Amino acid sequence: MVAALRTVYGALMLVSSVACVCGNLLLLAVLLLNKELRSETTGLVVSFSVSDLALGLSALPLAAHTSLTRPSGYAGAGVFCQGSGFLFLLLLTSSIHSLTWATVDKFTEICFALSYRRIWTRGRSRAVLLAVWLFCVLNAALPLVGFGSYDYSERRYLCCPSFGPENCVFVLLWMSLGIVAPIVTTCSLYGYMVYAARKQARRGTFVCNELHCFYVPANVYLRSSVVMVATSACLLLCWTPFICVCLYETLSGQQTPPLTCALSVWLVLTSSALNSWITCMTQT
Repeated sequence: MVAALRTVYGALMLVSSVACVCGNLLLLAVLLLNKELRSETTGLVVSFSVSDLALGLSALPLAAHTSLTRPSGYAGAGVFCQGSGFLFLLLLTSSIHSLTWATVDKFTEICFALSYRRIWTRGRSRAVLLAVWLFCVLNAALPLVGFGSYDYSERRYLCCPSFGPENCVFVLLWMSLGIVAPIVTTCSLYGYMVYAARKQARRGTFVCNELHCFYVPANVYLRSSVVMVATSACLLLCWTPFICVCLYETLSGQQTPPLTCALSVWLVLTSSALNSWITCMTQT
């Protein structure tokens, strides 16, 4: 049973890795080759795409390699395990925070269209990016200086933060500020944009240019609502099992079944493959 689980887990990680790398390379290529898609806040999209691409090139293939060829894992105190744990935490946190700020940008563009250019200037966009990455680096560095710890997880086939009662404060801090808060913010903003889109669809809109005016069909707004609902659903589906498993192990001191643990990690890493495709769907 354990050998079969390792094989399936490794195969799923390889598939997700390929999808992640291809999707994020495609998104970056589209942004780089089309000047019309660039704006003062393009760096936010590039930030989470680069984070997801790095996860697709590091954590995903490493988990696949470990589960298929190294059942004994790595020495938790070794430099390689500590470094890969730092990278895992850094990229996960930067990905979700960058995605949240990209959602804030979209929310501002839709709900504050007249003042959008004044709110999101190039300087403010760069300041947000700097603050996001500074927070993520400091957060990932805490276990290296003794606040929390990195260790090899036999049920995740990865070096990652150690989820146990001895690291309760660090895990709760990371989960609340690094993961839960941005996810709740993203889903709340999408929820409000769906409400605004449905309201606009019922009211109807005319868009005018220099020559004539034309009616915007309601299905344009409803189609965007479906995409935003799907985005929030995918985000919750991928992250909720991982959050629940980590909090349960930290607060109770008990280990979850290997299948549950492995599935939660695969889902959260697969979100890095879905982000790029979802972003392409939400663009005009």
